[in-house]
Amino acid sequence: MPAELPIACSLSASELPDRMTEMAELGRDALLDARVDGARAQLRFAAGEGVRERVARFVEAESRCCAFLSFALAEAPDEVVLRIDAPAGAEGVLAELVAAFETCGQAARWPPDRPRATSTDR
Repeated sequence: MPAELPIACSLSASELPDRMTEMAELGRDALLDARVDGARAQLRFAAGEGVRERVARFVEAESRCCAFLSFALAEAPDEVVLRIDAPAGAEGVLAELVAAFETCGQAARWPPDRPRATSTDR
């Protein structure tokens, strides 16, 4: 039976601002819709020039620092779709991660100091 990964982010304090900026810029540039349903999130990005590559770089980087999250990247007509699954107990972390894309440059808390459940319907 595989051991459960700890619900923890391994980004250093110096790496965090850059990651947050990257996420906010990607959200501002291409985010169409973000939905959080418990332990699963789906983010849809407009498939403009370089967007798939930016989302893929985010997935690669985030997979290293938050190994407890599971990422799936797919393409739909004119969209790049990112699904993120979190283990039980990490719903608040997932909601905060998604919220970072929606801040469009505003300061966001990461890691969260308390869970916050959100759902965005646009």
